Amino acid sequence: MGSPDALIRAAVHRISARVGHGLADTAAELAVFAKDAPERFRQEWELFQEEVREEAERLERGDSSPVASDADSIQGPTTESPQQVIDRLRASVADLSQRIEARS
Repeated sequence: MGSPDALIRAAVHRISARVGHGLADTAAELAVFAKDAPERFRQEWELFQEEVREEAERLERGDSSPVASDADSIQGPTTESPQQVIDRLRASVADLSQRIEARS
């Protein structure tokens, strides 16, 4: 082994290298996120617009089963059984998941 001074310098260099490497990784992740952010925003915006169009069509048809928001499904009175609500929500989640995957 080397002298205590050399060991301390070596430890400082290794710590600096590891911290620098971690910062480089973080910077790279942020760069990827910043690059992907506009595309993700565009996809979410398109999905929102599609949901609004579907809701408008539902309202024009006079459909009595609205697409429930989280607040609506918790607060609003309903004639559906709990299992029917769960099944409907699962179907909605599956549909949204498929749409998002199709756009990726």
